[in-house]
Amino acid sequence: MASSIDFLNYTLEQLSLLEDISYRKMMGEYIIYYRGMIMGGIYDDRFLVKPLRSAKEMMPDASYELPYEGAKEMLAVDDIENKGFLRDLFEAMYEELSEKG
Repeated sequence: MASSIDFLNYTLEQLSLLEDISYRKMMGEYIIYYRGMIMGGIYDDRFLVKPLRSAKEMMPDASYELPYEGAKEMLAVDDIENKGFLRDLFEAMYEELSEKG
């Protein structure tokens, strides 16, 4: 099942406190970028992010879900209504990814 454009637009609105958010459509789903780095995506109208240390610390009760069959598990973002939380999550993830080079 492909993700809806409505869910993409809702997710982008929730990420609106961040500058330099972009996305790329891929096989009916959407990859989400922050400052040019992949943070996660929208899969079957679910917002999933990479299971980085920072994301696990900020979402200790998040469920691991497969974006699609054969993929690595990602973390489901349940608190999508909280724009401040999403800003802090993406900034922490970006910092961690930047350190890894």
